[in-house]
Amino acid sequence: MPKRAAFAIFMATLLIFGCFLLLPVWETVRGGFVDVDGRFTLAYLVEVFANPLQLQCLANSLAIAFLTTTTALLLAFPLAFFSCRYEFWGKRCLSALVLVPLILPPFLGAIGVLKIFGSHGILNALLFHCGIFDHFVPIDWLGHAKMGAVVLFQALNLYPILFLNISAAIANVDPAMEEAAAGMGCIGLRRFFAITFPLTRPGVFAGVTIVFIWSFTELGVPLIFNYDRVLPVQIFGMLKELGNNPFPYALATVVLFLSTAFYWIGKRHLADKDNVAMLAKATHGGGPRRIGLGKKLFCTLFFATVTGLSLLPHLVVIGYSFAGDWFNSALPNHWTLHNYAAALGHPLTVSSIRHSLFYAGCATFGASILGTLIALVVVRSKLRWRGILDVLAMLPLAVPGIIIAFGYLVISQRGHLFSFLNPIENPTMLLIIAYAIRKLPFMVRAAVAGLQQTSPAYEEAAASLGSRPWHTYCRITIPLIFSNLVAGCLLVFSQTMLEVSDSLIIAQKQQFYPITKAIYELMNLMGEGPYLACALGVWAMAFLAVTLAGASMFMGKKLGAIFRA
Repeated sequence: MPKRAAFAIFMATLLIFGCFLLLPVWETVRGGFVDVDGRFTLAYLVEVFANPLQLQCLANSLAIAFLTTTTALLLAFPLAFFSCRYEFWGKRCLSALVLVPLILPPFLGAIGVLKIFGSHGILNALLFHCGIFDHFVPIDWLGHAKMGAVVLFQALNLYPILFLNISAAIANVDPAMEEAAAGMGCIGLRRFFAITFPLTRPGVFAGVTIVFIWSFTELGVPLIFNYDRVLPVQIFGMLKELGNNPFPYALATVVLFLSTAFYWIGKRHLADKDNVAMLAKATHGGGPRRIGLGKKLFCTLFFATVTGLSLLPHLVVIGYSFAGDWFNSALPNHWTLHNYAAALGHPLTVSSIRHSLFYAGCATFGASILGTLIALVVVRSKLRWRGILDVLAMLPLAVPGIIIAFGYLVISQRGHLFSFLNPIENPTMLLIIAYAIRKLPFMVRAAVAGLQQTSPAYEEAAASLGSRPWHTYCRITIPLIFSNLVAGCLLVFSQTMLEVSDSLIIAQKQQFYPITKAIYELMNLMGEGPYLACALGVWAMAFLAVTLAGASMFMGKKLGAIFRA
């Protein structure tokens, strides 16, 4: 790539990220240190740690993040190890089903958990019909265990991210190193902890970081569970006071600082600073090996159990979408298709589908153009600062979504630079920008993966025949990586269709609601509202399944690279 063109893309990208990523984060942080008169103060940050309620919310958020990450790791590591090292019954099918939670947003599955463990839910109905209760006395299973429900549910939805990262790390471990250790008497768990686990630390770090920050800043699941003793829900509840109350800024600043600290600590202690990953790159493939009958059965049952538990809430959502009435019974009292017809005829749902399609389409178009240009600079140019561009492109993965959405509200307030984008009037442009920035890393990863696997010799040959650089990229490079670009676009589009934090925070007028905001509002309505919400959610899940299947068709096994940090 010509140096002048690479520099122009570099500066344009810096301007975009400066305005719509760094500026929102800066304004959020600045608001936490400035009083109503514009003077520097630490009073609001001190109040966060002095207020018993906010201290409890902070402790709860940290506990949820730690327990979710630990649980997800305990699930994902055995799954990844068994998948890479052993042959067992149903491996291909189960390995595919393990990734299904990636297309099933936790926001929707949480509705299923409520139906299972609610006072008048499936579990109580089963206990009553089995004769365990003499008379129906409903137990509020979630009443005193909401945190545990949030942890378990989030772990069952986020473990595929760890599974993909750890699987890639285990696949890159050179079997010769483990064979050498075995030859010296280091076998079993001792070999695992001495050789295998240390060599997979980069993969563990990549997955753990994403899962920890994601669960620490998750807004949708606690909202559905009505668990307000966590920082993201506290921030969400204070949005209406944004113009005259600096305290939400302080809460958001604490969340941002802690997320950054978690990332740094993880990189410091889990990521390999001594290039162990370079040594661990496999020089020959050992391949999965055959195991005994007992181990085969254990692996199959473990995969099936984890997959079944992660899919169960979403299966309940599907059942709820077909229910005409479901109260105090293990199954719906009668089945109907009315909810699906109503979901496509209700004024709120029809407009939300139309809005989400438009928002996601525009965001995908913008992310595809910018992501491809960034990838070309990073992989095909010799620009000295291209590494900075790569870091910026991945930064939205490290900055919590709720912080970015909060920052957008801040910079669009009256008197700020982007006040003309105020979402109170019309959130369309701000939602498109937020979606594009948040999901840009998926597009960049897809394009970078394609370029790295495509030899530049084709471009050099075209250049030797007099072809101009941009003509070469359009006629040769882009067609060669077309499957990667399509996969990236499909993933960006599908992920933005059900984006939670940006949708709940930025979309404040009903006439502009996207799908996730419509589902949230329907869940709070009496009568058929929850049934319509589930039907709309099933439509969305079906759409996500189709798009992810399309991405998988284009990228095959390389699809996992897009979800790795």
